Amino acid sequence: MDNRLRAVCDLMVPVVREMAGLHEYDGVVQDLSPEGVRRSLAALTRARRDAAPHSDPHDEAHLAVFEEGLRVQFGELELHRRDPYLHLSNLELTAYDREYAPQQERTAARRRHLAQWPDAVDAAIASLDQVSAPVAGALLAAVRGLAAGLDATRDPEAAPALAAHQRLVAHIARAAETGDPDPRLGGQALAALMGTQEGVQVDLSALAATAQLERERLAALLTEACRALDPRRTVQELVPELLADHPDADGVIPEAAELAAEVIDFTRARDLVPYLDGECRVGPAPESRRWSSAMMTWAAPFEADAPSWYHITPPSAQWSAAEREEWLTLFSRTGLPSVTVHEVAPGHFAHGRALRHAPSDVRRALHSLTFCEGWAHYAEEMCLEEGFRAGDPRFTIGVALEALVRVTRLTCAIGLHTGAMDVAEATERFIRDAYLARAAAASEARRGTFDAAYGRYTWGKLELLRLREQARKEWGADFTVQRFHAALLALGSPPLGLIDAALGG
Repeated sequence: MDNRLRAVCDLMVPVVREMAGLHEYDGVVQDLSPEGVRRSLAALTRARRDAAPHSDPHDEAHLAVFEEGLRVQFGELELHRRDPYLHLSNLELTAYDREYAPQQERTAARRRHLAQWPDAVDAAIASLDQVSAPVAGALLAAVRGLAAGLDATRDPEAAPALAAHQRLVAHIARAAETGDPDPRLGGQALAALMGTQEGVQVDLSALAATAQLERERLAALLTEACRALDPRRTVQELVPELLADHPDADGVIPEAAELAAEVIDFTRARDLVPYLDGECRVGPAPESRRWSSAMMTWAAPFEADAPSWYHITPPSAQWSAAEREEWLTLFSRTGLPSVTVHEVAPGHFAHGRALRHAPSDVRRALHSLTFCEGWAHYAEEMCLEEGFRAGDPRFTIGVALEALVRVTRLTCAIGLHTGAMDVAEATERFIRDAYLARAAAASEARRGTFDAAYGRYTWGKLELLRLREQARKEWGADFTVQRFHAALLALGSPPLGLIDAALGG
């Protein structure tokens, strides 16, 4: 890597280690102390000042967006002072579980990483002086889950690491009790965070209006599909019944595995993406990542090839019967096919395979999360258009329900951080607009307090749909979805402000 790319990656250590596969960062924790962040920002500035621009204009623009986004995130907004999730990612050990290298090598890296927990926790406590009570409360369980599986009798590094972990838990627990009750970033800060990460100017009012139009379109799609399934009943009557039709806790992973094979076969048959090789396995999520119902951990671009994992989180045996039942609705036979398209193909797994063929270090290393999630979300309705499970209204219903959750995230992110709504009001929006049960709706609303840009799914999807329509107009008879997807994915996972380059600009 050149010095500019190195300086960017040094400010994104957990992300580039796992998503890009830059395992030179194995066993390394990022210095997120106040002084450590200042040093890294100074190095970023020096590297940009001293280096020549990249010869490829797109790569130069891509890198520059990340430089500016990190400057705003850490320099202007100082999110390392208010967002514990940055520090949780820095401590996370599950990156070493996947088979990207021999077990002995990964075990040694994990031990080096664990040995640095005490210093990393000290840095986290020194930085996290602006954590609001809602954010701390939303992340406290995840903080506690970091230590799952650590055994002081087995790992010599575990005892000091566990002691450090308890200090962090206590710090976040105090913030949950005594922190500022207001989690808002403010509208100007949210627009700056979203815009600089994507190389665009963000008008939150216009984006909120666009989200409202998208919600209305999706509601109509859902109503039409429910009418096709059963014209005698309303959406409100049908949806709870459909969500209640799900595998039991032991059956979730086998059904997900069957679906993964189905969506891969469909994507290959339609030639929807330029690359769909490699192996996708399906299994339970690591304990520290069970805050998410489903996720993809792919074989990253800089790694030797290895299996990717579609991780599923069944309900815990320790939960009550009601809690288990509510969690299992996330894997309903109506919703799980759409989730699997998103996570596997032509969603994240397929995107990960394309990233391995990206033509430059910049494109392989630096991934816009808005593009990444926008692509996977776009894939859901695109598969509907291409005929996946044609004739089964339940797939359409599942696509619409998943999309209603995502567009409600965009609305609530804007509302929560501009002060237009509070967590209780956001919870009610998820219940009313996305048909979530109260506990799931409350969880989504709480996530919005710390993941301020979690409207990225809908925002990214809408930008890809806009670009696809532009490609239809410009390419005319030469347009195909295959050509469009190949041109788009050749850019890697670009900031939204650069996606128009897929049209040849």
